[in-house]
Amino acid sequence: MRLSQRNFPAPESGTAAVGVSARSVVEAEPDEAVPEVIGASLERLDGPAKVTGTARYAYEHPVEAPAYLHPVQATIARGRVASVDTGAAEAVPGVLAVLTHTNAPRLASTEDAELAVLQSDAVAFRGQFVAAVVAETTESARQAADLVRVDYAEQPHEVELDAAGGTLNTRTDNGDVDAAMASSAVTLDRTYTTPMQHNNPMEPHTTIAHWSGSELTLHESTQGVYSVRSVVAPVFGLEPEQVRVLAPHVGGGFGSKGLPHAPLVLAALAAQRSGGRPVKYAVTRRQMFALTGHRTPTSQRVRLAADAEGRLTAVGHDALEHTSRIKEFSEGSSTASGIMYAAPNRRVTQRLVPLDVPVPSWMRAPGHCPGMHALETAMDEMAQACGLDPVEFRIRNEPEIDPISGLPFSSRNLVECLREGADRFGWQQRDPTAGVRRENGWLIGTGVAASTYPTHVFPGSRARIRYADGRYAVLIGAADIGTGAWTALAQIAAEALEVPFDMIDPHLGSTEFPEATVAGGSTGITSWGSAIVQAATVFRDKYGKQPPEGAEAEGATQPNPDTERFSMHAFGAQFAEVRVHADTGEIRVPRMLGVFAAGRIVNARTARSQFLGGMTMGLSMALHEHSVLDSRFGHVVNHDFAGYHVASHADVDSIEATWIDEHDPHVNPMGTKGIGEIGIVGASAAIGNAAYHATGIRVRDLPLTPDKFLR
Repeated sequence: MRLSQRNFPAPESGTAAVGVSARSVVEAEPDEAVPEVIGASLERLDGPAKVTGTARYAYEHPVEAPAYLHPVQATIARGRVASVDTGAAEAVPGVLAVLTHTNAPRLASTEDAELAVLQSDAVAFRGQFVAAVVAETTESARQAADLVRVDYAEQPHEVELDAAGGTLNTRTDNGDVDAAMASSAVTLDRTYTTPMQHNNPMEPHTTIAHWSGSELTLHESTQGVYSVRSVVAPVFGLEPEQVRVLAPHVGGGFGSKGLPHAPLVLAALAAQRSGGRPVKYAVTRRQMFALTGHRTPTSQRVRLAADAEGRLTAVGHDALEHTSRIKEFSEGSSTASGIMYAAPNRRVTQRLVPLDVPVPSWMRAPGHCPGMHALETAMDEMAQACGLDPVEFRIRNEPEIDPISGLPFSSRNLVECLREGADRFGWQQRDPTAGVRRENGWLIGTGVAASTYPTHVFPGSRARIRYADGRYAVLIGAADIGTGAWTALAQIAAEALEVPFDMIDPHLGSTEFPEATVAGGSTGITSWGSAIVQAATVFRDKYGKQPPEGAEAEGATQPNPDTERFSMHAFGAQFAEVRVHADTGEIRVPRMLGVFAAGRIVNARTARSQFLGGMTMGLSMALHEHSVLDSRFGHVVNHDFAGYHVASHADVDSIEATWIDEHDPHVNPMGTKGIGEIGIVGASAAIGNAAYHATGIRVRDLPLTPDKFLR
């Protein structure tokens, strides 16, 4: 099947340098019958390079005579730098420069306060950069940084989220929730909390910065090379073309690398004082807890009302989050409650509390992840109050149209996911009574939760296709953050061009290639793939099946008129079995199952990995992840893997992800929906609901630690 754009004009063609080929040449006749490659379970193109250690990540890129950076971080949560003594640091052998707010190069723009590094004496949060050392070696830089003496004029600070505070950020009202709560047969009014959490990708945030005259080259661990360029260029007073960003391989991001943070700016500033040498900076694991974003803690009040038959009459969801005083960020935790279930009365609000904390940022499935934990826990409690099975209760409240916009869904197969999951999981044999199943001292329960994530296509991506030596080079500045984009984009190109997969050479991860949007919001493949399909359509229309040597065409992601006619989302159902030890409260998860409706799956192998990865993060959120903020000093005390626990193999015995065959011609030319984030949504609620079913104890505050189950 050939993919094609509908009524999309062809863009002008252009040229760009081609990167290193991903594979050796495999010849194929252009008239051969080509099987469909989208949906196939193909091995990752970048797999051999990664398992043999030849894939270069940002810090590993070879540069001549690099210098190394180590920062000095504020030890107060709010105040000013009164004085800085750099004498002892400057005397350390190998030190090239010590930067403070008094001598650091001036930035052209400080509009983004998070990126205004070393531009004033103000301290907005503990861990903020107050100085930095550039040296010949990492050891010298670290030693010298420890010798910098900083005195502060400390000011009172606030870092704790107060449920009574907050400023209204967003609000959606339909009908009268208060009146429905007062008149309905069954009601629920509960508050759920989720803690501050931190992204911890395997590869930390890393930069190599090198100035050549007025041009800046960045080898960066990022989810978007063009996102870096667009942000960094005005900060340093440069034209975008003066900033070159390369990121061929990225070791995870989960949102934290979606936008530049202060470490990148510090590295570029340091490179201006390094005597022309490239500067390397790898953020340490501990530094990440102050410098690269976090998921805000939330306090969420959920109110549900239903009639005697268990049909919802009202949904109320009021979410409270914190943000930084210097830069606003809204998690949007209550958003999903607008579209999940049918109810004539609905009130969804979002409140923010500015605090003296580092700037929050994206973390996998922002908003939907903590918000759906609260909603789906409340739905479980409401099903019990209505005397209904939790699966049946959700199906009974399935909306026919988007409750907020009034638009029909382009596709909505949540009911199919719930039914398929129930069959696979053996839900029919479930005893609904909580706290009655015991085996060798372990209490056993099962739980379910729904999941959703919006389907978007970001405008602005372009792709170029070039034919030479019997092969098709596909160039786009997309970032593969470890999710398989190299392979999936090659599959899309092969099917759109109607050529064998082995004839495609993808080239990604550089601003030398056509512009691409960020790998975030589950939009990467949908946005980049749409540009590639458009380029392939232009190429085939211009050259046919036997292109001449050097044939080239370019395409861009085109506006989709169906976004005005349909509500577009992916959906899923999460099932979990939980065992809680009756004497110790120890929690184990023998099995998890996720069933998803996410459009057309591009690569079955990498898609399964994406779903399993999200579910594993949901497991980690349910059982472990909790950044503990010491309110006296304003910092996260468990800022390493010794204290910040993440899920390991011992936490789950069996985890399975599958999907239904969903055809959605409205979302984009490929019929795909994003899958990177929907796997985590609902997973923690399914585990929490299973833990309640096992013990009869409802825990409304994450994580589900053993002490909360001891009677």
